[in-house]
Amino acid sequence: MNGRIGVHMRYKGFIVPRSSYIRRLSQAQITAKAKVRLSWMDYYRKSANARLTCRHFGISPDTFYRWKRRYKPLVLKTLEDDTKSRRPRRLRTPQTSSQVVVRIIYYRELYPRWGKEKLTVLLRRDSLFTSESTVGRTIARLKNRGILKEPIRHYISSKKRFIRRTWAVRKPEDYLVSKPGDLVQVDTLDIRPVPGVVRKQFTARDVISKWDVIEVFGSATARLARLFLETLINRLPFKITAIQIDGGSEFKAEFEQECQRRNIRLFVLPPRSPRLNGCVERSNRTHTEEFYEVNDFSLDIKELNQQLRQWETVYNTVRPHKHLNNLTPLEYITQWLNKKGEVYGMY
Repeated sequence: MNGRIGVHMRYKGFIVPRSSYIRRLSQAQITAKAKVRLSWMDYYRKSANARLTCRHFGISPDTFYRWKRRYKPLVLKTLEDDTKSRRPRRLRTPQTSSQVVVRIIYYRELYPRWGKEKLTVLLRRDSLFTSESTVGRTIARLKNRGILKEPIRHYISSKKRFIRRTWAVRKPEDYLVSKPGDLVQVDTLDIRPVPGVVRKQFTARDVISKWDVIEVFGSATARLARLFLETLINRLPFKITAIQIDGGSEFKAEFEQECQRRNIRLFVLPPRSPRLNGCVERSNRTHTEEFYEVNDFSLDIKELNQQLRQWETVYNTVRPHKHLNNLTPLEYITQWLNKKGEVYGMY
């Protein structure tokens, strides 16, 4: 009768009361790990061979038998991990003498970069004989209690000095980029046409529309980056919501302050992660291959910027972009504005 025997039911080889069967189903909300262990027990019930079960699932006999002892067919929660702490009720009290502890504190504060090996040697010179592991554990306890603290680093190179950013942050993982202006990547490109001549090109690319703005300066400083930001705002046909930059010094100080003043979110990349600025990196390659390498460009900054402005116009209004289905950035933005013009417009 479909496994039913009077008021009882047959469930996986067990004859159980009908009420117990229903109670077991109500406990079916178990974790994935518990379901895996349940599969062990089901396989064992069918095979009746513990070693075969262990080989089939790739587990040790000790592990299987431990869970088999805990397993109760009517209480699936017995297959869950034990939530009780396994910390011993009684912990061994450290037997390190106070004299040794005092000397460890003294030497560690005197030589904060020296580890347990060197401190052990110093203690032996003081006729205090103890093991390196004891010194290491003592240092760890003193740190946890706040008695010992790591020294503040004094960098010998300004390049390594970390200066807390006032506005720039890491881009949140949940930050959505869905319309032009949501994220504009900015980077610099070194131009060295002849020995002794260096030009710095600031490049900005909108991630969605692929619209580019470029401008050349004699160097890359925070003041010049701020000037480029003004150029960027004036030339983009949409409002900027956020800018993403690397950790270069030119994108700090005045540039960062100007972004904050204009309420433009500023996202800074983690160290050594240029791939996260891949759009503008690809843009720099395009400008190199399609402008600098095929044109006789001027070394005069003012004249070069005039030439770049002409190329920028070609790039944004004439050059088809594969990622835009062979539209130009201008065509893409025009189509987008026609669809969203009621809520979003150009400057």
